Amino acid sequence: MSTYSEIQQKLRSMPRKWLVTGAAGFIGSNIVRKLLELDQTVAGMDNLSTGYRKNINQVLDCITLEQAARFTFIEGDITDLETCTSACKDIENVLHHAAQVSVPASVKDPIYNNRVNVDGLLNILASSKDSGVKRVVYASSSAIYGNDPELPKHEEMKCHPISPYGLTKLMDEMYARFFFESCGLETVGLRYFNVFGPRQDPDGAYAAVIPKWISAFMEGKQPIIYGDGAQTRDFCYVENVVQANILAACSENGEVGGNVFNVACERSMDLNELFALIKGHLSLRNPEFEAVMPRYFSPRAGDIKHSWASIEKIRKYLGYEPTHSVSEGIATAFDWYISNL
Repeated sequence: MSTYSEIQQKLRSMPRKWLVTGAAGFIGSNIVRKLLELDQTVAGMDNLSTGYRKNINQVLDCITLEQAARFTFIEGDITDLETCTSACKDIENVLHHAAQVSVPASVKDPIYNNRVNVDGLLNILASSKDSGVKRVVYASSSAIYGNDPELPKHEEMKCHPISPYGLTKLMDEMYARFFFESCGLETVGLRYFNVFGPRQDPDGAYAAVIPKWISAFMEGKQPIIYGDGAQTRDFCYVENVVQANILAACSENGEVGGNVFNVACERSMDLNELFALIKGHLSLRNPEFEAVMPRYFSPRAGDIKHSWASIEKIRKYLGYEPTHSVSEGIATAFDWYISNL
């Protein structure tokens, strides 16, 4: 039996109280769904600036009434300390995913980016410490590595972020480490690599190339590739990210606290290859899509050239194993994309 399966069994027999910030967003709503399926008590917090009530409604529609009754929604902002303090009361584990997640938006408005990503995390950390939360798992990002040519990216590398977004995520890791070492709060950071899956907003900027392209195909438009398409990404299906969060929150490994881990599939793919993969799936439904070619635009400011993760550390410490490859993830989510984009 895998480590993940063992932890899920334990959670069902000994449920916990969880707070998920960014609960109405893409990753947050997928985490909420899994926790409720495991019969956990969950509070979901979101200010609905980029998250959607429909995401929560979709989650509640696919679980039992008894499971849905264990969910409470808090409409609130992580930049408000009082709201965070109230949300953390009687909570055992916090999974923090509320953030400003757009690299281009961070370049345009670094002050707002810092307020949400750094001040917001500080509010969650301070509130968690004061409320006696056992462990805070927070979303970091592969953006902290910047354009360092070394591949694959591993957690011991020096970080050279090239965007305000990446800078704030690096600062988050430093603050989380401080709270672990000096305040006794257990923290675990997860560096995500290009997550995709159901409830990902095609109009958002968080690794949204897959839903953007599928949406363009369905609307009869040419998908856009920024750059020449040779840039690589380690795309990761959202179910793998859900697994990493639950493992990070529940691991009894004494070396997990204060640590950070890459979360990915360990398979780098360039955008031209990804485009061909998506077009292949769509062409099975409509052969006319075979003739569609992308449009190439200039690279965007702050975008990195290559991304490929080592996941040896998270395997060793947490027992993480991806359950979905890129192709499997796209196939699994395809019906949702077609129905919802």
